[in-house]
Amino acid sequence: MLEDGKIFIGKSTKPEYLELPLANRHGLVTGATGTGKTVSLQVLAEGFSNAGVPVFAADIKGDLSGMAAPGTGKEPLVKRAREIGIDYVPDRFPVVFWDLFGEQGHRVRATISEMGPLLLSRLLDLNDTQEGVLNIAFRIADEQGLLLLDLKDLRALLQLISDNAGELTTTYGNVSKATIGTIQRQLLVLENQQGDEFLGEPALDIKDLMRKDRDGRGVVNILAADKLMSNPRLYATFLLWLMSELFEELPEVGDLDQPKLVFFFDEAHLLFNDAPKALVDTVERVVRLIRSKGVGVYFITQNPVDVPESVLAQLGNRVQHALRAYTPREQKAVRVAAQTFRQNPAFDTEKAITELGVGEALVSTLEGKGSPSMVERTLIAPPMAQVGPIELSERQQIVAASPLRGKYDQPVDPESAYEMLAKRAEQAAAEAKAAEGGGGILDMLGGLFGTTGQRKGSMTVTQRVTREVTRTIVNQTVGNLAAEIGKSIGGRQGSSIGRAIVRGTLGGLLRR
Repeated sequence: MLEDGKIFIGKSTKPEYLELPLANRHGLVTGATGTGKTVSLQVLAEGFSNAGVPVFAADIKGDLSGMAAPGTGKEPLVKRAREIGIDYVPDRFPVVFWDLFGEQGHRVRATISEMGPLLLSRLLDLNDTQEGVLNIAFRIADEQGLLLLDLKDLRALLQLISDNAGELTTTYGNVSKATIGTIQRQLLVLENQQGDEFLGEPALDIKDLMRKDRDGRGVVNILAADKLMSNPRLYATFLLWLMSELFEELPEVGDLDQPKLVFFFDEAHLLFNDAPKALVDTVERVVRLIRSKGVGVYFITQNPVDVPESVLAQLGNRVQHALRAYTPREQKAVRVAAQTFRQNPAFDTEKAITELGVGEALVSTLEGKGSPSMVERTLIAPPMAQVGPIELSERQQIVAASPLRGKYDQPVDPESAYEMLAKRAEQAAAEAKAAEGGGGILDMLGGLFGTTGQRKGSMTVTQRVTREVTRTIVNQTVGNLAAEIGKSIGGRQGSSIGRAIVRGTLGGLLRR
């Protein structure tokens, strides 16, 4: 519910609000399973939408899809509205459904180049050595003007590197064929899990997440994540990529009267499970700096301890539902959660966390000049849209009527590394045949790489193209031979084009 530049969350001894000018200072919604976290998320999302703020939220159980339908006026909801002194008015909200697999919404895709080596390594579960080789692959792609859009592009490039590992070692460091083989195997695992459906064109345009309807309400973008949760690493990597894309693409705007977009990250602990320190540091940096882009990030998880302290310190608006404390570890978690609030002398915060009922929470939001309010025991307001999922037929009707229908549904396969390498292979084959008479620059370089005229005639297409690209890499330091090779291969884009590929990913942030 929206009221004078603030979102009504619920009522304690007084009405509790989230101030829109401070909503981009991020937030946290925590609590045990079944205590009402999803309802709190929906109340916040409805408030932001009414304020004209677009929302992106991952829907783990399908419950958030109910925002597309008006509330049913069930007795518990009407009773809660009366208890906190508001009218229950059923409402529906503008919703766009998304799905990485294209089954329950518009497809979401990113290119290999946009993902970058850091996030791709995280997605593939690579170790430091394998990540280093992947960085070499991206470097070579940049220098050779090879666009990496989908898995077949990356596979072709890795095959190129494997075939020329010995020559590349002196320039880029040790590259073993065994490491390349491991990366290729992980790519196969990703493909078997349908992760390849996320990588390719057309890539998601961030502007399509920042839309309003004709009434000026913010569109609620809901990602179908029930199937996606079977691959938690893909889920976490996708949302982290999306957050980094927002950081890269959006301009600096400073403090606004309200956010430009609010991003809800459900099951947030998946982002940090087994994450390397470099990745956690980068997440903390993004969360700290993305505020100035007008984006609010809200983490939803069971316990505050699921989020690293460096990130937790950036989350100013807190909604804490009940936690259970049956074991020593759970008791410690309750104590830590209580310590994150500005204490209220009217009650014991630690004890209250274990006593909260369903739909009740401890709430503390930023106020005034950004200081946290004293924690209050609060009855959460009822959502005005439907609580729980809509029918599949209703979802399909909404997707069919979406203004984005057809934009992302069909894959596109433009010319990229795979096709470029294939063309080079064809040209190399033609040149090899023409040079069988001997005496040209190709024969000179053939001697340099230990390739005889007889071997040229028996080389496969892949071997020919890898030989040509390797020559180019070496000739970057040879001088005049580089010009000759450029003429022999022809049509190659300059390495500056490769360097200009915008990855829009955390890899770019690490270079800042």
